[in-house]
Amino acid sequence: MPRQEGRSAAPSAAFGGTRSPGRLVAFSDAVFAIAVTLLVLDIRPPEDFRRLFHGLGLLWPSYLAYSVTFLMIGQIWVNHHVMFDHIRLVDRLLMFLNTLLLMDVAFLPFAASVLSDAFHSGDGERGAVVFYGATIELAAILFNIIWAYARRGRRLLGSTIDDAGARFVARRFRVAIVWIGAGTLVGAFLPLLGVAVIAAFIPAYWLPIRGERTGAG
Repeated sequence: MPRQEGRSAAPSAAFGGTRSPGRLVAFSDAVFAIAVTLLVLDIRPPEDFRRLFHGLGLLWPSYLAYSVTFLMIGQIWVNHHVMFDHIRLVDRLLMFLNTLLLMDVAFLPFAASVLSDAFHSGDGERGAVVFYGATIELAAILFNIIWAYARRGRRLLGSTIDDAGARFVARRFRVAIVWIGAGTLVGAFLPLLGVAVIAAFIPAYWLPIRGERTGAG
């Protein structure tokens, strides 16, 4: 009986009632898919086909922005699934926070385009890296807010993760804020190095999180 009372208390403490996260995850997956697809539209063929390979080589800023951003969005998608593998219920506030995250993800192709054009022109590289990094930094901040809200009092979490595992996930997400922030700061002075620091975040965050599996401790 006490366990049943505890479970019934969770939805009542939620903001605007609770529901299954299935549709939220499906909608999120669609936004991620559209965002990565839009990235390739910024890569335009060279104008001079008589020197095709030379022209293709000059497109390196477009390749850089495309590859880093595609992998970054992919990594965000993976960690989004890590979160929602353990979130059994969502309320209106969590859906709103997730919508803000998706809005930021959908903005990433534009930020990548600004980054690419700045390196193509040779002007404004520092500002472009700061703008690009700030866009990713916002996603990292929203990840932390969503997870902190979901795990508060375990109101929205399922039984697939224990308290220690939830803390491990939170710790990994907090590191992202510092890492991306550092890359953005470096980019304000050394643009290419700043992009390299931000890009290094991608393979590090593809590694499994210690607490993401059931019974991890």
